[in-house]
Amino acid sequence: MGRHLGRRARGGSGQRQAAQHLHAQGRPANEYVFAVGLDRSGYKWFGTNAGGVSRYKDGQWKTFFPMHGLADYWIYAFAQQKNGDFWIGTWAGVNKVDAKTGKFSTYVKELVNEWVYGIGVDAQDRVWFGTEGGVSMYDGKRWVSWTHKDGLGAPNSDNLPFSANTGLGTRTRHDLSVSAEGPATYNPNYVFAIQVARDGMVWAGTWGGGAARWDGKAWINLTTREGPAGNIVYSITQGSDGALWFGTNNGVSRWDGKAFTNFGMKEGLLEKNVYALAVAPGGDIWVGTRKGVARIGR
Repeated sequence: MGRHLGRRARGGSGQRQAAQHLHAQGRPANEYVFAVGLDRSGYKWFGTNAGGVSRYKDGQWKTFFPMHGLADYWIYAFAQQKNGDFWIGTWAGVNKVDAKTGKFSTYVKELVNEWVYGIGVDAQDRVWFGTEGGVSMYDGKRWVSWTHKDGLGAPNSDNLPFSANTGLGTRTRHDLSVSAEGPATYNPNYVFAIQVARDGMVWAGTWGGGAARWDGKAWINLTTREGPAGNIVYSITQGSDGALWFGTNNGVSRWDGKAFTNFGMKEGLLEKNVYALAVAPGGDIWVGTRKGVARIGR
């Protein structure tokens, strides 16, 4: 199967008109959006920078703040369980929104770290959380966590300097400031993304420790030595053909279970740091960078 990479810096006029129409009927409390989620009731959820969560459906907006039960104003991830319970990842723990009552429950101490960047739900309806301090899992009754000491993230074979704070969050301020350039650092406990694959494997994207895969018994870590483009993994998604895609600090990598195929600026990416990935219905992969959007097509 051949693939091509096309650049998209801005949407077409039809896309702009649709966006303007949505904006005209209302807006999130803050236009700086970190996360977008879609639940099975058709609600679109928007997690913002310092503006809480805004929910949209049928032309109507509703915004939630900590005064409504939200854990924090800074929102990074969404996921939904089979029973409809909706999870929200924040910089001060996670919320579970009860599907029947709409009540917010907050979990902080149960997590290995309160700064949550990724959430995934597996076939057993267990909820997985990627945080600044490792991975946590909730099976409905108990919480379990893993850190680098438990095998999460590859060893620091390149002897990079350890970074306790990599720029996406600090204990004294909320800020999103990742340097596109600069010396590489290492913090394998820092997890940017969680992806539950269709085969049941759980993937975590780490800072400098590569892509970590939980097989039910142990973490298996894949780094540039095994083939991915970079060891900082910002984003993960699964294609319609089952292949896993990784957005890294050095381009995009596709893994078919046996081998990696890498895409960089030579193949048409707008820059090497890839922070977001999404799969279109036709199977194309959309790639988000600071300099715009690219599409990897069939």
